[in-house]
Amino acid sequence: MSSLQSTKPGRPAPSHGFDAAEFASRTDRAQALMSDHALDALLVTTPQNVRYFTGFDSQFWESPTRPWFVLVPRSGRPVAIIPEIGAPAMARSWVEDIRTWPAPVPDDDGISLLAAAIADLPKRFGRVGMELGREMSLRMPVTDFLALRDRVGTELTDGSPCLWDIRMVKTPAEIARIDHICAIASDAYGALPGWAGPGMTDRQVSARLRQDILARGADNVPFLPAISGPGGIDQIVCGPGDRELTLGDVLFIDTGSTFDGYFCDFDRQYAVGQPADAVARAHETLWQATEAGLQAARPGALTDDLYHAMARILEEAGAPGGNVGRLGHGLGLQLTEPPSHRPGDGTTLTQGMVLTIEPGMEYAPGKMLVHEENIVLTADGAELLTTRAPRELPVLS
Repeated sequence: MSSLQSTKPGRPAPSHGFDAAEFASRTDRAQALMSDHALDALLVTTPQNVRYFTGFDSQFWESPTRPWFVLVPRSGRPVAIIPEIGAPAMARSWVEDIRTWPAPVPDDDGISLLAAAIADLPKRFGRVGMELGREMSLRMPVTDFLALRDRVGTELTDGSPCLWDIRMVKTPAEIARIDHICAIASDAYGALPGWAGPGMTDRQVSARLRQDILARGADNVPFLPAISGPGGIDQIVCGPGDRELTLGDVLFIDTGSTFDGYFCDFDRQYAVGQPADAVARAHETLWQATEAGLQAARPGALTDDLYHAMARILEEAGAPGGNVGRLGHGLGLQLTEPPSHRPGDGTTLTQGMVLTIEPGMEYAPGKMLVHEENIVLTADGAELLTTRAPRELPVLS
């Protein structure tokens, strides 16, 4: 390990990759839930879902030319129907049934093989679930999906409720990876005031922080906006740019860094010089709202309860509110996953969920702050995976 790499005291860094028992356990649970959702199989096409069931990972996902299919039946191991180019790597996974074609073949890019695999399924419900709904997408041409639907004698239906029931509750091995990347990013955030200050640009801060996170043991840093502004910021999704930090600024940084495919997702704010009173008050309000969210996050509560616990603190402070639409979300193989902490979401919190606690507020026109922490739900409530943000806004000088 590099001298910069670290993890929480007493917790060794997890290895890369999972053993076959992990995937067998995930599949067993998925198959029980398929019966609850009246599905004969799940058909997945996206990198995250393919990786979840098989362990297959490749930078080749950046190429949109070839579709990839994994069929998870209601009993037995997953079946991979993939381009020949991926067969050697898939053969190193726990998947044994690998069917290939010499992709790309635009006239029949695996559709015949896939239709045959679906036809071979034992039929109980006559339904196969696909990535058609909530926060899901198909990684295949829509025309091919329509052709497949017309060709098979099985209903191709929305499998996203089942998929999220499976993935929202993390296994201990998944939680260990998220815990590790949260520790890495927390250490990097904590070190930032030692080297960042006035005169640096947002882009320079972002680049150096990215390098630091990688040096500490992250695999990738696909998300790292850095945004600064006088007395606050007006958005949290675009950047970094070439604006120089100046006394009186607030610097906002958010990171979605990964280890073994699993994300952290949390932000930190810094004052450049002593913060204005309005900024300090907003920071304190958000710290208290985060505390309320941490206390409300426990098995059996609803996402709505979590939202209202945080929103109550913001309302008492007279905050007009932000424009994010929710006060946190799920986290795992993707930067954001269901559920959403918002009125009407109605998800029951369950032990093993990994969530963000993310209150935000606009404390003056065009000026906002956001706090974010990552937690795992235990039988006793929320356990922080991130190192809690300091109560007083850190100062860069």
